[in-house]
Amino acid sequence: MRLDRFLGQRKTLGRRAVRRLLATGRVTVDGAVMRDGRHDVGPFTPVALDGEPLATRRPAYWMLHKPAGCVSATRDPRHRTVLDALDPADAEGLHLAGRLDFNSTGLMLLTNDGRWSRRLSDPRHKLPKVYWVRTEDPITPEYAAVFERGLYFAYEGRMTRPAGLEILAQREARVTLYEGLYHQIKRLFGHFDNRVVALHRERIGPIRLDPSLAPGQYRALGADEIRLPGPAEPDLQEPRRP
Repeated sequence: MRLDRFLGQRKTLGRRAVRRLLATGRVTVDGAVMRDGRHDVGPFTPVALDGEPLATRRPAYWMLHKPAGCVSATRDPRHRTVLDALDPADAEGLHLAGRLDFNSTGLMLLTNDGRWSRRLSDPRHKLPKVYWVRTEDPITPEYAAVFERGLYFAYEGRMTRPAGLEILAQREARVTLYEGLYHQIKRLFGHFDNRVVALHRERIGPIRLDPSLAPGQYRALGADEIRLPGPAEPDLQEPRRP
């Protein structure tokens, strides 16, 4: 929001008083005196009045090893949610940067930084999401060609983006997606009438699930994990319906 509006809300001041504070150089933004009330400040911008910081949110970025049997939601009237795994003080104001099904496990990212979470899901960035999958029936080499070619999902009215499939064992594979459509992995295997019986997310972009975290445990992300790569070149055209 605009700096003058931010000051008015934080200090309960009228416009004239806010203009006076700015004109006399009593307000700093990122440590520098700011006299322009039209200057935009974000939810984490350091703003101070007479050297005293005004209350702003601190950015928070958490990695959680999601256990099975909890909901990817901030609240649920019947089930335990992923936020219930965090200390209440750490969970305040967070939202989910991506979801996992009720019985799926693995890497969950939680933050209060909406811009950062939007970058994670922005298809222009083409951040890979990597999953370990176990199926009911054997996985054959023909699966990989179909995953790479893409399938038409009638519910969304679109072709899936090319996905990677690495067969690890007769009924185990590693799948790499570059999008997040509804139940995408289950629907891809469902094309072959093969049911997914276990799904575990290992990585989102450069962020890998910390192997030291047991299910239900979490930790703060490091600076290298928070720093996301820039957007990839946009596709010239979307895949067409066959």
